[in-house]
Amino acid sequence: MSADPVQRPNGQHHDGEPEAVIRVRDLRVAFGDKVIMDGLDLDVMRGEILGFVGGSGQGKSVLTRTILGLVRKSRGTIEVFGEDVDDLDLAAKRTLERRFGVMFQQGALFSALTVKQNIQVPMREYLKLSPALLDEMAMLKLEMVGLPHDAADKAPSELSGGMIKRAALARALSLDPEIVFLDEPTSGLDPIGAAEFDELIMTLKQTLGLTVFMVTHDLDSLYSACDRIAALADKRVIAVGPLSTMLASDHPWLKAYFGGERAKARLPASH
Repeated sequence: MSADPVQRPNGQHHDGEPEAVIRVRDLRVAFGDKVIMDGLDLDVMRGEILGFVGGSGQGKSVLTRTILGLVRKSRGTIEVFGEDVDDLDLAAKRTLERRFGVMFQQGALFSALTVKQNIQVPMREYLKLSPALLDEMAMLKLEMVGLPHDAADKAPSELSGGMIKRAALARALSLDPEIVFLDEPTSGLDPIGAAEFDELIMTLKQTLGLTVFMVTHDLDSLYSACDRIAALADKRVIAVGPLSTMLASDHPWLKAYFGGERAKARLPASH
């Protein structure tokens, strides 16, 4: 058996296999006697949009928070960029945090801050920049997510639901991360707004080379935006792959989710 494959600059190993930037193995997470995940394995590949789907209360958001170090695991390993996060000292963890961007479900913007100030929060925490440069960087992020300049000085309460999502995404992108975690990014949006947000995510993935971990229950997002889908049930990942893998599964939850009337209405004609 040869040594670990050499990583190439494009994120692929010399054998042509895509690089897993996140590797989760045998993960167990429990809150008291309530076991959320047990024996969960998952790979997230560099440069992909991975849609993470599962029933309500099954632990989709818990997995995100466990990877981010916000929830304690009771067993298993989590490797990010090839390093076991348990082996990192505080300084290395802080460096790793800068390579992540996180957008929480309701945006989680600070109501007392303007949009521009919200975007600058991670910059102020991790970077030493002049006020002028902070303003310039924030305006660049606003443009990146398609928000008008005059949104910068508005309070979150003055924004529409779609604008709040974009402002939250701008904050997630503030440190030029390599991996972006999105928690139900299209929830609460009308179909047009949700489709536009999916298009924005796909564009940013292409232009910035992002890896996107998207927790979602939005069938349209799964069909149109995701390169692969991972399904959570029975406390573990029961299937992972393209849409065709989900459609071919005999697991009862997947059959109900992807085989229901709402799902059939979204299926490409080829199916």
